Amino acid sequence: MTDERYQSGMLIRRAVLGEEHVDRAQASTTEFTRDFQEFITRYAWGEIWSRPGLDRKTRSMLTIAITAALGRWEELRLHVRGSRNTGVTREEVREVLMQLAIYAGVPAANTAFAHASAVYREMDEDPLSP
Repeated sequence: MTDERYQSGMLIRRAVLGEEHVDRAQASTTEFTRDFQEFITRYAWGEIWSRPGLDRKTRSMLTIAITAALGRWEELRLHVRGSRNTGVTREEVREVLMQLAIYAGVPAANTAFAHASAVYREMDEDPLSP
């Protein structure tokens, strides 16, 4: 892919999720998943995350809230880890999850707190981990 939206998306994707994660995702892309990987890079990252209406920090917090509300735990963990690249603090993640408890339910927040806590433990144990 060489179009501008894809290239922009790849830069943002790498900035938010980290080089290591994106390199792993690219390396594991198959013929079956190639179109999907290009789609999310072009549209999620190159179109939506690059829009001027919200900054990356706000988009990051929204993504954490939405993935937790939907029970998309793998994506939640990915974006909690990526929040260190978007300027979202642990205290802000905690507040996002508290807000989630009221609007999406205590069970969703309870599980989200468990996943976020696990990610932070991993990050504390190995600060260089992707």
